[in-house]
Amino acid sequence: MKTQEERLNYLIEVLKNENSQYKNFETPASIKDKKVMLRSLMNIRPPKETSAEILKIQDEYLTERAKEKCIVYLKDIKTIKENINSKNPYSQKISVWQGDITKLSCDAIVNAANSQMLGCFVPMHTCIDNCIHTFAGVQLRYECNKIMNEFRKKYGGDYEQPTAIPIITDGYNLPAKKVIHITGPIVTTKLTTELENDLANCYKNILDMCLKNNLKSVAFCCISTGVFNFPNEKAAEIAVETVTNWLKQNGNKIDRIIFNVFKQEDNTLYEKLLQ
Repeated sequence: MKTQEERLNYLIEVLKNENSQYKNFETPASIKDKKVMLRSLMNIRPPKETSAEILKIQDEYLTERAKEKCIVYLKDIKTIKENINSKNPYSQKISVWQGDITKLSCDAIVNAANSQMLGCFVPMHTCIDNCIHTFAGVQLRYECNKIMNEFRKKYGGDYEQPTAIPIITDGYNLPAKKVIHITGPIVTTKLTTELENDLANCYKNILDMCLKNNLKSVAFCCISTGVFNFPNEKAAEIAVETVTNWLKQNGNKIDRIIFNVFKQEDNTLYEKLLQ
């Protein structure tokens, strides 16, 4: 298959035919609507083995999609020393970057996952978990499921991943080499010291995992903000403090830490804290 539309059509038909519930769904005419259908079918697809032929075409399609979205490299992202003339002692190792984390070419990006660690199954949901699984490809959910199955063998069939304990997978069709998945604390009523410590441990444990796996650059999303209800300002304070403290001990072992933000509100918060 030579064109993106051919790949798109093929993948839609394959995923529709996998499940009798969707087999007779009409495929839309426009490319835009076809992309929505493919993403939706990928989102609801359970983790399972996929033939080499299907993976080849999916990978070709997603590789081209990544190029279309414009891959962002570390050299394209200013450090806070360059951008805001920060006085932070590690200003040449830290960046704040606003945009789509699935465009970043770095050693690892962080996924704000749920405790099942299988990605978001809601079609076209805008959460980061959904986006990362969509543009990584179906292999990512399959690998996450294999990891969780091993944990279930060890800890029992109802095992869920604890808060602040990361797992690492390949990035597959993402520009990033690896994805580090973590479940952040959920604020249900009020913010507590325990929840604050859990969030700090998310950042520390991810950085320790980078060290263990010789990953020299990592992009953090805003863990636990949004639907997990952690206040944005406090979350940013904890993130900056934890990363700065970690760098005091390990500053020579990592090249770049990126605070990836999506909202302007968070961009402003991080730049203010990192002045």
